[in-house]
Amino acid sequence: MDALATDSMTKRTILAVFVFCLSPAVFGQTTFHGDLTRSGVYRSQGTPPTGNVKWSFKTGGPIFASPAVADGVVYIGSGDGSLYAVDEATGAQKWKAATRGQIASSPTVADGMVFFGSYDGGFYALDAATGKRVWRYATGFERRFEGKGLHGFPLPEQTIPDAHDVFLSSPGVYHGRVYFGSSDGNLYAVDEKTGMLQWKFETGGPIHASPTIANNLVYIGSWDSYLYALNTDTGAEKWRFKTGEDPVIHNQVGFQSSAAFDGDVIYTGCRDAHVYAVDALTGRKKWDYPTAKSWVNTTPAVYNGSVYASTGDTHKFMALDAKNGNLKFSVDVGTVIFSSPAIAGGMAYFGNLDGKLFAIDLRSGQVAWVFRTEASKKDVLQFLHPDGTRKNQSEMNVQEFHDFEDMYLYWYLNFSLGAIVSSPVVNNGVIFFGSTDGYLYALQ
Repeated sequence: MDALATDSMTKRTILAVFVFCLSPAVFGQTTFHGDLTRSGVYRSQGTPPTGNVKWSFKTGGPIFASPAVADGVVYIGSGDGSLYAVDEATGAQKWKAATRGQIASSPTVADGMVFFGSYDGGFYALDAATGKRVWRYATGFERRFEGKGLHGFPLPEQTIPDAHDVFLSSPGVYHGRVYFGSSDGNLYAVDEKTGMLQWKFETGGPIHASPTIANNLVYIGSWDSYLYALNTDTGAEKWRFKTGEDPVIHNQVGFQSSAAFDGDVIYTGCRDAHVYAVDALTGRKKWDYPTAKSWVNTTPAVYNGSVYASTGDTHKFMALDAKNGNLKFSVDVGTVIFSSPAIAGGMAYFGNLDGKLFAIDLRSGQVAWVFRTEASKKDVLQFLHPDGTRKNQSEMNVQEFHDFEDMYLYWYLNFSLGAIVSSPVVNNGVIFFGSTDGYLYALQ
């Protein structure tokens, strides 16, 4: 065996041992996209779901965040500004806690507490059993990504918030600290019990991705177009990885996707229309997959040698070879995908803007079944054909976009379909996810 092969094997062995030793801290919590590796893999027990509604729970606003399931309770934030705790078996409300802003941050449950951020600029820690506030940390502010001339619209001096920036950062808990990003451009590390600041790291743009933690490093992408690796103890930068720039219309730039860690590689999507594989220790690119100028806003799932990612405008759910980025299969689901895939029992589950939840068989690459929200079935604005496929813009009588207000109107009209931008969670053979119709769904 040559020296290079020996060195590579040694590195993989050290990484495997390191992750194994840290597994209680990494996996002993319920958080966005499964665990702190953000792999999207759920070790669910029970019969694979077939898409039938077990129960649904109505909140007071649209749901963009993803649920967390722990100890028989489902936790979900809503656009009405409240975080809800719902009985996993029955869908009955146990408690709700109000903030002063919409909640688009997916909660993390660890050590008897629930952690999440709100558009009111506060990051909250609540008692998981009662919903009572333990502490609140005030960030600089929370807002959408914005820019002059956004998406090529006129008024070059007008700063325009991006309607498609629908998520806030979701936290991770590691070795007594809570890590989360903020629209003020900082990644924060605060004490889990007290909320006292331990350190913060400033980037050049809002951070709405969720931190991924492994190897004593926290990986985070920013709207400034960089992916960072920082020391979990000190916040010191180990490396940064540069993605594409778009200085003119700010359309193809920045991270909404979080990073998924597997072995010694970070996999992530970017608005610059690529899926990237980056060496987790050095920050060097291993491969990238171009997506025909289509955003990758979802967090990839990594399972059994494949990376599962989704696109916006091209509507594709894709399986890529984890080693080289080669396409294994793709499925066109008809419209924009902002919902990150959940992998369980040989299936991938995710939603789209039409209010559909898809179950994809990973062996065949075929659609196994589709669930439609009630709002999607009603289709009050007649965006869909009778068979549920989406009409084109002319068929919907939607005028050509003349300014950013038209873009906003069209984007939010889509939410009338009960759009699913929330990422599913699979637990005990049941799929949990939210919808812009305000419902938290449980499918069995």
